[in-house]
Amino acid sequence: MVQNSMKNWKTIGRYIVLLALAALTLSGCAGQENLSAMIPKGEGAEQQYDLIKLTTYVMLFVTVIVIFLFIYALVKYRAKPGDNSIPKQVEGNAKLEFLWTAIPLVLIIIIAIPTVKSEFALADVPEDAMKIKVTANQFWWEFEYPEYGVITAQDMYMPVGEKVGLELKSKDVIHSFWVPALGGKMDTNPDNTNKMWLQAKETGVYQGKCTELCGAGHALMDFKVKVVTKEEFEAWIEKMKKPENPAPATAKAEEGQQLFQKSCMGCHATDGTQRSIGPNMKGFGDRSTVAGYLELNEENTMKWLKDPQKVKQQNKMPNPMQDLGLNEDQLSALTEYLLGLKLE
Repeated sequence: MVQNSMKNWKTIGRYIVLLALAALTLSGCAGQENLSAMIPKGEGAEQQYDLIKLTTYVMLFVTVIVIFLFIYALVKYRAKPGDNSIPKQVEGNAKLEFLWTAIPLVLIIIIAIPTVKSEFALADVPEDAMKIKVTANQFWWEFEYPEYGVITAQDMYMPVGEKVGLELKSKDVIHSFWVPALGGKMDTNPDNTNKMWLQAKETGVYQGKCTELCGAGHALMDFKVKVVTKEEFEAWIEKMKKPENPAPATAKAEEGQQLFQKSCMGCHATDGTQRSIGPNMKGFGDRSTVAGYLELNEENTMKWLKDPQKVKQQNKMPNPMQDLGLNEDQLSALTEYLLGLKLE
């Protein structure tokens, strides 16, 4: 009997250690600011965070009750020396059966009501919201502003405090659009358009992710949401509408411009009002990243141009050196030109 009791306490000890390790591990889940659903920065994200807290509290309540009953039963009804009697059976006890049926039902209702309410609220895109058409590609994002006639890639601009209606579609396979700090995720499909809205309460740069396995480059299919003031947003729109780009500042950049027009213009537009096969390059020099995840600088841009497949597998960009016959000096000139494509 003593041995059984010791084994039981050892089992409890192991569970306590596991719970402590789990708590320690989960303590790091808050993540970095502007990339975490646990640090909401928008109305939609706050609604979802409230649901996370509600379900967590309910689960903790259930866990505490179960652990208490487990320990109570373990102590009260443990085997005692010389006591071979059978404990009182509760089978068929109507009160107990009612309790352990009713309590879970009540808990489910407590979770279900706000969940359903939030589902309808998050699915209701305001008719007067500014529209952005989001198109997912392997492995980059295109953002079109139909009310303004502007198209860009990788960096989505939106004004602070305003709800923005998103129309989501895929050009190839199924992807999934998610900006954790601003709202929930939504699939992008090639055959239909899904809709959602985002709203940010603070200006800043928010990290976006693809959360649907869509190929070898899936994990690197990142984008940025740049939340700016209304005035800054309108100024950005006006700059994107200008058909001309800054004149190359150096002879090397001018050479890069000629190379771009000869070798890259078939897939990439530099006019922010035109659609293209690949990402629109208007304002490329102002972007946060190259290839969606590398810091935008000369070294990383050269790295991307020299071997796109090494930087992001299975992307659809041809290799400029192998497929277009460009050498390293030409890639350097092309790099200087691209980095000079800034909004004036």
